[in-house]
Amino acid sequence: MKLLDFINALTRYDFLQKALFTSIMVGVICGVIGCFIILRGMALMGDAISHAVLPGVAVSYMLGINFFIGAVVTGVLTAIGIGFISQNSRIKHDMAIGIMFTSVFAVGIILITFMKSSADLYHILFGNVLSVRTSDMWLTMIIGAIIIALVYLFYKELLVSTFDPTMAQAYGLQVKWIHYCLMILLTMVTVASLQTVGIVLVVAMLITPAATAYLLTNRLWIMLYLSAGIGAFSSLVGLYFSFSYNLASGATIVIVAAFLFTLAFLFSPSQGLLWRTLKRKTSIT
Repeated sequence: MKLLDFINALTRYDFLQKALFTSIMVGVICGVIGCFIILRGMALMGDAISHAVLPGVAVSYMLGINFFIGAVVTGVLTAIGIGFISQNSRIKHDMAIGIMFTSVFAVGIILITFMKSSADLYHILFGNVLSVRTSDMWLTMIIGAIIIALVYLFYKELLVSTFDPTMAQAYGLQVKWIHYCLMILLTMVTVASLQTVGIVLVVAMLITPAATAYLLTNRLWIMLYLSAGIGAFSSLVGLYFSFSYNLASGATIVIVAAFLFTLAFLFSPSQGLLWRTLKRKTSIT
């Protein structure tokens, strides 16, 4: 009955249609970029960038400009700062990430206190896809189209630099520039995800669908499709539960993605815990 009500509401309510399109696009682009993030061992970097956009968002709100501008600026500056600290001191990369993202996030929290409404802070941190504006939806669609197009056009470069940076340099690829371009795309994904899952939960959407796909295949192009599909499905089902049971949208989307990961972790044909246990018992007998 709830499902029929949800489908009926989709045909009647404009806000729910905008929420549907936005959440699915966020699931797709988080899934795509997340594949490169986890294969490069940059999960913590994803967490850092997702938190680093907060002061940029806060400043944008205070100045009355599009939050995309401030978020991209602070996200890219944080990525550059992390690289600068780790390359010019004894501080290792993971330590630099911890220092930078907590400091920048703290600055964002302080700036947020100057904003008029605490509701703005809640939506920025945890998301509320049901309150997506038309401008936010189109911004997400444009960002999504740009990211998908760039990944398609530079797939070979991303593939080689992800799995063998040394070979990529031998081919003449600028590995460092590819890294920073990926950081820009990561920042754009984070900005697109603000209304849907929020800053706090965006790292879960970046990592969980990609990790689920990683358990299901050994080929990158298949992993990209699977991760995008899992992200979109998680967003769709999460939106259904959020609307039908009046739950936080970001949290429900992440829980659905985590449930799918659990299924893959247990039942994946090649990597699933259940099948590996059965094979081990079979080999012993």
